[in-house]
Amino acid sequence: MNPLETTLAFCTNFLFVPGTRPDRFLKALNSGAGGVIIDLEDAVGVDDKEKARGLVRQAWTDFSDPQKKQLVIRINAPGTQFYGADLALAQEINAPCLLIPKSESRDQINGAAQILPTTAIIPMIETALGLDCLKEIANAQQVLRLALGNLDLQADLGMVCDEQESELLTARFQLVFQSRVAEIAPPIDGVTPSTTDENRISADAVRAKRMGFGGKLCIHPNQISLVRKAFEPSAAEIEWAQRVVQADQDSHGGAVKLDGRMIDRPVVLLAQRTLSKAK
Repeated sequence: MNPLETTLAFCTNFLFVPGTRPDRFLKALNSGAGGVIIDLEDAVGVDDKEKARGLVRQAWTDFSDPQKKQLVIRINAPGTQFYGADLALAQEINAPCLLIPKSESRDQINGAAQILPTTAIIPMIETALGLDCLKEIANAQQVLRLALGNLDLQADLGMVCDEQESELLTARFQLVFQSRVAEIAPPIDGVTPSTTDENRISADAVRAKRMGFGGKLCIHPNQISLVRKAFEPSAAEIEWAQRVVQADQDSHGGAVKLDGRMIDRPVVLLAQRTLSKAK
């Protein structure tokens, strides 16, 4: 299978679940999340890394094929003592998608792709070096989409962000921009630390959508419905997109005005994407 032919390219929400909690794997899959990230990195202590790999290996045989297509394995960062064993596990279970934290170069991604030729890769940008090398990372082999590690990036840059993370707007723009240039799926925004502040969760998700992100990372099931709702096209957006596509068809691809606005190819592509999300 082409590693880029996966529904994970269109997911608007991804729920983390610790690799040491196999009792939560199926719960996460049944939570309504579009994608489920089994975490071998931050959610697993140093002394439990091997145990987590064993639990994932054991649970993998019980997942159905449709469930496996929802799953992403977040391994430990390149250069750590756990990276090689994590890649070996991903190869053994034929993981459909890998989230590589602290991605900082094209070579890191291409190296993983050589070992896992049928696995889609989501590089996670969490450091200044990763942000500096963003263009080459986005264009590396088998990259499905990018993801932002907003909390780690703040720490790496020595930032103290406000509640809206205004200081990270430039970084977020770069992820959206380089994804578009590389012609990969829109990136995945980082987490909202609060699991109970619904206004903050919704506001963060709406900001991500407005900036051009295609989804958002979730750390608790309570966040899923709020994030999904924020990314769903509104009735007005769907109606507008339908009219744009119809106007384009009527003009046979030529330039045309709709409501006094010129409808050119980028506008049509945006409308088509909106209708695709609505389905």
